[in-house]
Amino acid sequence: MAHLRSRRRLALAVPVVLSLTASLGFLPTAASAATPAATAARAAGGPGLAYVVNTGTDRRTLESVQQAITRNGGTVVESYDRIGVIVVHSANPDFGPQMRAVRGVQSAGATRTAPLTAAGTTDEGAVQVLSKAEAAKLAEGAAAGQEPLEADQWDLRAIGADKAATINPGSRNVTVGVIDTGVDDTHPDIAPNFSASQSANCVSGKADTTYGSWRPVDADHYHGTHVAGEIAAARNGIGVAGVAPGVKVASITVAQPDATSLFYPESVVCAFVFAADHGIEITNNSYYVDPWLYNCMDDPDQRAIVDAVNRAQLYAQRKGTLNVASAGNSNDDLDSDAITDASSPDDSTATNRTVDPHECFDVPTQLPGVVTVSAVGVKDTKSYYSSYGRGVVDVAGPGGDKYQIPDTPSKNGRILSTLPNNQYGFLQGTSMASPHVAAVAALLKSAHPHATPAQLQALLKAEADNPGCPSDPYDGNGDGVVDATCVGGKRVNGFYGFGVVNALRAVD
Repeated sequence: MAHLRSRRRLALAVPVVLSLTASLGFLPTAASAATPAATAARAAGGPGLAYVVNTGTDRRTLESVQQAITRNGGTVVESYDRIGVIVVHSANPDFGPQMRAVRGVQSAGATRTAPLTAAGTTDEGAVQVLSKAEAAKLAEGAAAGQEPLEADQWDLRAIGADKAATINPGSRNVTVGVIDTGVDDTHPDIAPNFSASQSANCVSGKADTTYGSWRPVDADHYHGTHVAGEIAAARNGIGVAGVAPGVKVASITVAQPDATSLFYPESVVCAFVFAADHGIEITNNSYYVDPWLYNCMDDPDQRAIVDAVNRAQLYAQRKGTLNVASAGNSNDDLDSDAITDASSPDDSTATNRTVDPHECFDVPTQLPGVVTVSAVGVKDTKSYYSSYGRGVVDVAGPGGDKYQIPDTPSKNGRILSTLPNNQYGFLQGTSMASPHVAAVAALLKSAHPHATPAQLQALLKAEADNPGCPSDPYDGNGDGVVDATCVGGKRVNGFYGFGVVNALRAVD
């Protein structure tokens, strides 16, 4: 699950190229050459590829385009008419270029580079499971009023979440949707706050609301359960506490059920639309959309991915949903002129390529209006792995850092939270930072129930504490090599945006 991120912003902070292309129907017809993905489908002789076809939202155009999909050998999986995004499967190797030539189609492309098989997160490193013996020993030393394992949750104290819970733990009228690998809602710390009516499985690109469909397929798909616990684990005397232990949490599963756990675009489109249509106030997005770490606008497939996911998340914003996303674990400067991407595509054979993050976008975190989150450790210093960038990162949150050691019983600088099957464990990454921010946003929404997504984002920034750029050269892992350069001042900078979020200020 290397693409999961323990991982962003207001429209004015959006790169100019993207801000000019943010509205529906923003993409011109691309070249009609057959794509590498289509060639792979032909060579494999298998069931083909998944595609997104983006078009207008009027009935006549939608019907015409759907007829063209059928003529060109495609099968509609789901049509999101309100945003003009159609999810399609096709074994026709020329389906993409043929659809891009159809009148009314604004962009179309394959969402993967390997053929479909029978039916990306941002954590950094493997999970460290807390043994029952360790948990029992930790619980023995719990202070009065603390959850049994809370002494190891340095992150709660770092942002005042422990004190905030005594003032306002959050409203039951606020739900955070965890778009992820699935959530084990049977976990005793999650069950009290879980909203089944706002949960679904979107892996196919079409929402499945069958009871339990939102759960992880196995214990290896632990990421979403960890994220959910960080947000809303109940203060019930059992294990850990969430930043907003009074709000509800929902699960929208988008990860492939195999060992890859890939997050394909059609699944994420489904998730944003489902969240919007089911009254979810905030979504947490601790991943990047596979198979491309950065989606370049000069590639017709990648352009269609940006178009489709952007339409979906903008639809959610218009319906009142704030989308929060992790900035990534590559220690990339997202405001630089060039980044080396050696991991894309991650569903077939990756190649080294140099991209400009102002023209090749990490989705969804670089999309307009999405809150971009970098990670810090216990010392309020940027985590060694966290990506950053002036004008890109909005705020920061505790994501953990194995090199920043807290004064806690376990001396573990990672983030402790829930795991499937009634377990607990430590993880680090911008994947862990993003849910801290989403939870603080939920506290703000609880205090300001009529606040719009843009207003919530402004409040997050206003309540944040900014450590400022470090005075010494940044050496995140202590090896004597400068790992990153912070640009900006005390109010706003590339490492922390407007600062580290503050739960206590959100409710005080």
